[in-house]
Amino acid sequence: MTIKAKPFIKWVGGKTQLLGEIENMLPPNFRHATNATYIEPFVGGGAVLFWILQKYPNITNVIINDINPDLTTAYTTIKNHPKELVKMLLNIQDEYSTLDDSKRKEYFLSKRERFNSKSLGFIENTALFIFLNRTCFNGLYRVNSKGLFNVPFGRYTNPKICDKETILADSELLQGVQILTGDFEETLNYTTANSLFYLDPPYKPLSDTSSFNSYAKEDFNDNEQIRLGNFCKKIDMLGHSFILSNSDVKSKNHNNNFFDDLYKQFSINRVSATRMVNANALKRGKLSELLITNQPSEELEYVKAI
Repeated sequence: MTIKAKPFIKWVGGKTQLLGEIENMLPPNFRHATNATYIEPFVGGGAVLFWILQKYPNITNVIINDINPDLTTAYTTIKNHPKELVKMLLNIQDEYSTLDDSKRKEYFLSKRERFNSKSLGFIENTALFIFLNRTCFNGLYRVNSKGLFNVPFGRYTNPKICDKETILADSELLQGVQILTGDFEETLNYTTANSLFYLDPPYKPLSDTSSFNSYAKEDFNDNEQIRLGNFCKKIDMLGHSFILSNSDVKSKNHNNNFFDDLYKQFSINRVSATRMVNANALKRGKLSELLITNQPSEELEYVKAI
């Protein structure tokens, strides 16, 4: 592969900048095993997935999942029909590039309405999913209670709507990946004797106005966070490994022990990350985030806490 695979969409909370810390937490029996299983119950933009697939080609049993059907349809389309997708994206890109700003907004809104019709073939659905991601405000994916995409138009001078090289590179890597659409707990059915879960759920908001987790019509509220915590305890009880990322609510309120209590039996690491997606520009920048694992602390390489 001459072109490096990477996420084909922009995604809030992408983990590219935390790959070093995540690598430090990989269990020793996973790095060189030929019979290991890697599972991502919340695949999102796939930064960790594409890194794992390139860094550890010895891992041949890979399962990804998400509750967002438009996202998993996109992964499946890129896996199975990359050339057809590229052709449609190039047509959209050519049409869009010839329009002035006012016409571009009209074009965006018409494509958003068509995408929300929920009656498209999988290739067009994925093409519009990528187009809207590249041209909407801040590259957000947000839906309302009816599951309709409602992010407004974003003004970009020259957005790259069709990234042919990335789509083809991603398609090559996805050939051995099993793609699921459903609840995160269902992924437990796909474990083998040596399984590693990486869990990157919708983050618990740091404030009432900082939530960007409505990427599905179902809210990922505190009850869901607790259900996920219990799921991690089940993973541990069954002898599998996990690494989980989430917001550090304690950094906002020192007395907020929500995650410290929920995951008290595991190793909780606080790491620094930069977040650029926020409606308020003053709230963008360096944040403390959590990386939690059931790997014994003496087996972990050094992870810098802040």
